[in-house]
Amino acid sequence: MLNIKTFEFNMLPENTYVVWDETKEAVVIDCGCYYDSEKEEFKRFIQANGLRIVRLIDTHLHFDHVFGNRFLWETYGIGAEAHRADQPWLDQLTDRIRSFGIMECEPPVPLKGYLDEGDVVKFGNHAFTIFHVPGHSLGSLCFYCAEEHVLFTGDVLFRFSIGRTDLGGGGEELLLDGIRRKLLPLPDETRIYSGHGPASTIGEEKKYNIYLR
Repeated sequence: MLNIKTFEFNMLPENTYVVWDETKEAVVIDCGCYYDSEKEEFKRFIQANGLRIVRLIDTHLHFDHVFGNRFLWETYGIGAEAHRADQPWLDQLTDRIRSFGIMECEPPVPLKGYLDEGDVVKFGNHAFTIFHVPGHSLGSLCFYCAEEHVLFTGDVLFRFSIGRTDLGGGGEELLLDGIRRKLLPLPDETRIYSGHGPASTIGEEKKYNIYLR
């Protein structure tokens, strides 16, 4: 059985997820902790639950989703993995953060490796299959656990909405095509955990999301 802890971090605010099973091996998705208090909250949770972080995977590399990557590297020795197409966002991270009016920011750490469509991220007794769904960013990824019917969508798909498509990620047509071809065919009971806001299901999105009609 998968356990999922949702943190709401930084000024935007962004959902950071810790996912683990009975083995206590954990995957962190989109570590967005920025403030010292958030980093302390994260550390307390990991310690209190006796978790061992084995992977850090990013749905995409927009700054609100990677604020905590250096923290995770320095604290746990875990490097991030993401899609190669989002590498320019990491290369220009400091400038992009400051253009948003955030002057205090740490330099990024290099990615540990790249992920792409069809890759499998294993941890404990579970695994995520990866979907590449560009549109919000060129390298946007979704992580799906078929056994548990759980899908992490980053900023690709929100509850009754979709991600922004004005950030050079390929555009709305590309995003909607990927959602319809890769995500909507999943079982209706599939639980969606997105990069911002509340959870949803595939069935609810088919029924209520006006962008998908």
